[in-house]
Amino acid sequence: MPPSEARPEIVALLCDANLQHFRETGTWSHRDGRPFTQEERSLVFQATRADLEELKTQHSRYMKYLHKRKEAPEAIQRFLAQFMEQLDEKDLGNAHALMTGDERAEFDRLLKLMIEPALPFTPYTF
Repeated sequence: MPPSEARPEIVALLCDANLQHFRETGTWSHRDGRPFTQEERSLVFQATRADLEELKTQHSRYMKYLHKRKEAPEAIQRFLAQFMEQLDEKDLGNAHALMTGDERAEFDRLLKLMIEPALPFTPYTF
């Protein structure tokens, strides 16, 4: 294996580590509180720069996802404004009727960001 390639099993383990607990106690544990097994601790100590860079990349993607969720209410208002301007009777059903298939898909994406619970941080998801 070239040294520049991240190993998914180590990245997944690092993504599930409770780093706050580790900083406070020096003990490795999962985010759900389970302590790392000896095998898991051994894997963590084998982490390479590539594994840590991939962890950083995965976390950055997750933070972007959370930011999009936070911005979704304003984004949906801006998105709907273009349709509401065209209507005499301004309601969501009439605005939805004006949308193309791609615009409905974007509306659904923004609405989903607003109403569904946030997904947990997991590797290779975002």
